[in-house]
Amino acid sequence: MKRSELVQRLARRFPALQPSDAQTAVNLICEAIGRVLMEGRRIEIRGFGSFAVNYRGPRLNRNPKTGERVQVPPKYVPHFRTGKELRLALVEQTARREASRP
Repeated sequence: MKRSELVQRLARRFPALQPSDAQTAVNLICEAIGRVLMEGRRIEIRGFGSFAVNYRGPRLNRNPKTGERVQVPPKYVPHFRTGKELRLALVEQTARREASRP
């Protein structure tokens, strides 16, 4: 789902909410998550999941075009882990889909 689709869904689900207000709400939430991650902290949304920053150390890798070995510098990357409720709901949905297949 794209950010614009999320804004549209929010505006449809809550008719009292103007599309511009929905856009503002989505932007504020995304900015808050980004700001917390930039500070190196973790953010948890109960029942949905948590966002954190993982450190990846320096390593040797290969350029896929040339096959040449290249040094990849260390970096911090965002990481998302699903919450228990969401994970269980997805497992249940997958099981129902598999059971309904001929």
